Amino acid sequence: MMSRFQRSVAVFALATALASGRPATAQTAPLDPESPLAELPDIGVEWPDLPAEEAGEPNATTTTAETGERRYSVVLTGVPAAPANQVEARFAELSALKTADNKPANLAQLDRRARDDSALLEELLRADGYYDPTITPRIEAVGEQILVTFTVDPGPLYTFDTITVTGLDEKGALRETFNIAAHDAVDADKVTRAEATLRLKLANEGFPFAKVDEPEVVIDHDTRTASLSMQVDTGGKRSFGHIISAGEKQPFDAAHIARIARFNSGDAYNLADVDDLKRTIVATGLVSSVSVETREGAAPGTVDMVVTTTPAPMRTVAAEAGYGTGEGFRLSASWTHRNLLRPEGAVTFAGVVGTLEQSLSATLRQSNWMRRDWILNGRVAASNVQRTAYDARTFEIGANIERQTNIIWQKKWTWSAGFELLASDERDVVARGGARRTYFIGALPATLTYDGSNDLLDPTRGFRLSGRIIPETSLDGGSSTYLRSQIDGSLYVPMSDRITLAGRARLGSITGASLSSIAPSRRFYSGGGGSVRGYGYQAIGPRDAYGDPVGGRSLAEFSLEARVRMGAFGIVPFVDAGNIYTSSTPSLDKLRLGAGIGGRYHSSFGPIRIDLGTPIKRRTGESRIAVYVSLGQAF
Repeated sequence: MMSRFQRSVAVFALATALASGRPATAQTAPLDPESPLAELPDIGVEWPDLPAEEAGEPNATTTTAETGERRYSVVLTGVPAAPANQVEARFAELSALKTADNKPANLAQLDRRARDDSALLEELLRADGYYDPTITPRIEAVGEQILVTFTVDPGPLYTFDTITVTGLDEKGALRETFNIAAHDAVDADKVTRAEATLRLKLANEGFPFAKVDEPEVVIDHDTRTASLSMQVDTGGKRSFGHIISAGEKQPFDAAHIARIARFNSGDAYNLADVDDLKRTIVATGLVSSVSVETREGAAPGTVDMVVTTTPAPMRTVAAEAGYGTGEGFRLSASWTHRNLLRPEGAVTFAGVVGTLEQSLSATLRQSNWMRRDWILNGRVAASNVQRTAYDARTFEIGANIERQTNIIWQKKWTWSAGFELLASDERDVVARGGARRTYFIGALPATLTYDGSNDLLDPTRGFRLSGRIIPETSLDGGSSTYLRSQIDGSLYVPMSDRITLAGRARLGSITGASLSSIAPSRRFYSGGGGSVRGYGYQAIGPRDAYGDPVGGRSLAEFSLEARVRMGAFGIVPFVDAGNIYTSSTPSLDKLRLGAGIGGRYHSSFGPIRIDLGTPIKRRTGESRIAVYVSLGQAF
């Protein structure tokens, strides 16, 4: 199938033939295989003086190329160089000579390719409006190579004389979209772009059944002008009607498709909304393909959408095994059905068996719940976790509603609100070997985030700001009510095309209760790959008599890094600072510092990072080097 550019060139070439009065010819007489060959015409190419053995003289000694092949290069001169002209670039892509440039060839091969490329140059020049070009190829020996030179005289530039577009108001906005006017150059690219723009404009202005015929161009060689005519049938304006779900084993019905569409019945038809709907359906992960067909609606003046989908596999089994210095051995496995609770209700059962962690959980994620972009999450889990600061045996139930961003539709504002109920049997390391305490905790976590950055996984400009508040009540023989709050902010400043300066700050506070009445698992901790790099997980902050962290009621963290990108790879020097405090307000003193350097590989789905950090003013028991690996930037 020809591209629009190729079709335009073909139309122009046909118009040239018609204007010049040259009739089309066809071979009708049968060929006689015994008839002598006609004499080759002179193509005007001077044959270079070559050594006897390469010229094919008798008794000559053959060399490289006992076939007489030599390396060659190609040069174009005289080609129009205006920014709108792309003759030279397209010639480089399509030329028979250019595709084998600097490779050995014999004279017969070069002659044949030069003829083909001369015809190609004529077509390319006509597509830019030069209908009387003169192209002179020359083949000559230059040292050990052959030089093929095309000297181009493009001739005069043809312009449009009359433009006729029927079916549109000559002074309306739709007609102005087809921005070809008298005295414009006869440029195939510009005509093709104007035609495509008009088609898109019609589709986005409520005309789903519009028909735009191919432009017809007639060339007048005497006046060096051209006339263009085009027929447009708008098909009448329409509004959205009903959505109809088609196909076998549909993952969701028409009502759910209408819920996630950005348009409502009665809204003016818009192709951009239809394309958005297709992307949204694919983004659910429940279909492998989707098509949307428009047809006359049941109600006059409407267009119905027939949505046909092909279901994707619904079940996923995953497993992971690993070892970490802070986690020991760890084996996890999960089973997910992405549409167990229709529509879009993904249920996952997961388990972890490890040296320092064991857990079982069941989660529900109901995407596009009640309305587009709203997600209902539910979770039931039982776990036994051992950390440097504490160990906890916990049973929890929780649910929340959220509006979440993603890499397809990065949103400015996101939020979440929900509840958590926990029963946790915990032992603080201060009471090492002592009695355990059981906490019954109820929490109402809520978050609000503004994302003003230009990329979700790899931002290079803008900023982000988020706030989180969690009112909690804890029962452990007594009753404590307190408020956990946290603010995060990050800033991204482009210093050049390759360097971005990124900074982050985090402040947290727990007010309303003493440290001892707060369950160890609900306190603040600092240190690790998402915190202060160079330190182990939870390794920063106050410690008990055994040297183990006890957590705190407030925290402060800061990070600064320079992201230097070199193609698909990057280098990121960084410095982090932070500390944990037993008071409810961070004092911003005695900050622990970590510094290091990271490597980045910028894959198609986001950067993969490896960071190596070291503590500054390292203390006894702290590792010299800490390594962190993850997807996405550190912040």
